[in-house]
Amino acid sequence: QWYQRRVAITAGDVTLKYDLASLPDDKDAVAKKASLLKRNCFSAVFEKYFKMQENETASDKMAVIHYHEEEAMYISAQTDRVTVIFSTLFKDPDDIIIGRVFLQEFKDARKQYQQAPQVLYSYGEPPRELAGQPGVLQGDNVGFVTFVLFPRHTNPSNRDNTINLIHQFRTYLHYHIKCSKAYLHSRMRSKTSTFLKVLNRAKPEAMTDKDKKYGKRG
Repeated sequence: QWYQRRVAITAGDVTLKYDLASLPDDKDAVAKKASLLKRNCFSAVFEKYFKMQENETASDKMAVIHYHEEEAMYISAQTDRVTVIFSTLFKDPDDIIIGRVFLQEFKDARKQYQQAPQVLYSYGEPPRELAGQPGVLQGDNVGFVTFVLFPRHTNPSNRDNTINLIHQFRTYLHYHIKCSKAYLHSRMRSKTSTFLKVLNRAKPEAMTDKDKKYGKRG
């Protein structure tokens, strides 16, 4: 059964419509397929370039996916690897600092997990793989994250998991940046509350007439 509307609703590219009064018996499977719509749209491109690498064929053209406003993903295949580059825009200067720490952890993780993909990142200046590529976003608040996927990541037994993880990297990154900021703000509020309590305890007590008579001071 076909659930896609012929015309998408405003501001959407694809709209799925389900009649809740007549759902099929395998409704759980239908719901799972709907949840994988975005993932499967991405997978078509990844599958193509993974198979090119599997056949040891280098791509003569880089795939460009504009997956978010002003941001893009670039995919290319070589005979021994597939390179995936994300360009992401940081609208808050604090996001750049937190993002840099977060991406450094990704890079350092490979020292502990040798089977992990190689991760490279830069700010402002696009990586050399994008040299000559038109429309590449540039600026001090633009970050580039490069994943180098080797055959152990792109082979048929692992490629589905690789696609599942990498296609949502941008969402994963910005989610954790927002969580980090929320945590820092909560710790700052807690610390400020503690300081205020200390200051309130340090206030001198009001002097009574008896205290003034005997020269007592707070």
